[in-house]
Amino acid sequence: MLGTLFFMPPLPRETRQRQLILAAAYIINVISIATTLYASLLYWKQDYHTSKLTGAQWVEELIYGHTDCIRTELGMNMHIFLLLVEELRSLCHLEDSKFVTLQEQAAIFLYMCVTSLSIRHVGEQFQHSNETIST
Repeated sequence: MLGTLFFMPPLPRETRQRQLILAAAYIINVISIATTLYASLLYWKQDYHTSKLTGAQWVEELIYGHTDCIRTELGMNMHIFLLLVEELRSLCHLEDSKFVTLQEQAAIFLYMCVTSLSIRHVGEQFQHSNETIST
């Protein structure tokens, strides 16, 4: 009796072809939807670094803000930080790069030393790409 419940007569050839065409169309549709969703992430770009303060502005805020802030964030007092930057400029002949000032470069280095944060986190703090932070 169970054998008769699950027995299905063979389908006509036209019905099988129609089912195969529908299955192929369904698979193609799923692939096109997946491709569209994947590509939309590349098409609808959104800026990652959107803070009101740039890295240079944050360093300026540390320099001209409360004296404990720069010591907390960079591990040294403001006057020592400014002396370090001037020594780097005069003794090591370092200069501002095209996108990052020497003050900001020194602050990035010190901030990474003090916080032990990843490049991605430091990049978010200073509003720069990971490539800019790591070089």
